[in-house]
Amino acid sequence: QVQLVESGGGLVEPGGSLRLSCAASGFPVSNYAMRWYRQAPGKEREFVARISVTGWNRDYADSVKDRFTISRDNTKNTMYLRMNVLTPEDTSVYYCNTNINGMEYWGKGTLVTVSS
Repeated sequence: QVQLVESGGGLVEPGGSLRLSCAASGFPVSNYAMRWYRQAPGKEREFVARISVTGWNRDYADSVKDRFTISRDNTKNTMYLRMNVLTPEDTSVYYCNTNINGMEYWGKGTLVTVSS
């Protein structure tokens, strides 16, 4: 059974950093591209970052480029999102996502609040 469980969210001051984790089970993360999305209150869910199957290719939304880093630890079957220089505009629920054989899988999300 495929499961994705996000963690690491919380309250952080502007300019601060957080690292989100996405623990996967039921499939090897090393075999699939994986993504982070986020959804701010009252807004649509938006793409944040993607890591390819090999891990060599990483794509980012323009709004987070040079501040966020997506990575993966195959030995822990976990994906990460390192977020630096956070701003209030980064406040969102963050979700991890993968597509396996045409089916989309999502975690329940972890809330990141950036506020002083």
